Amino acid sequence: QSFKLLGFLDVGSIPCARESVLYGSLGSFVVGLGHFLATSRVRRSCDFAVGGFICTMLGYWFYCRYNLAQHRIRQRMLKEGMRNKILFEGSSLDPERKQTGNERSDS
Repeated sequence: QSFKLLGFLDVGSIPCARESVLYGSLGSFVVGLGHFLATSRVRRSCDFAVGGFICTMLGYWFYCRYNLAQHRIRQRMLKEGMRNKILFEGSSLDPERKQTGNERSDS
């Protein structure tokens, strides 16, 4: 079951979209209610709530996407390292293998 925002944006399949919308709605509520309690102006508080939604949603979106990109880079590096470990294990190219005096040909 998927939730489409504005009829076309599938929130369930896009990474970080669901959390961004949820945090944006929470930020909207907090900013709008806080402004209303401070000023008692309904229309202006609704304007602040919309602004709070946009700012909170975009802020969390960029934060989450940045962390997701870093996570994917770390996963790729780990996967490549594991593949190299399996490929070079026990060979002369293995960096963990200790070379003895008679195995060294470049000295």
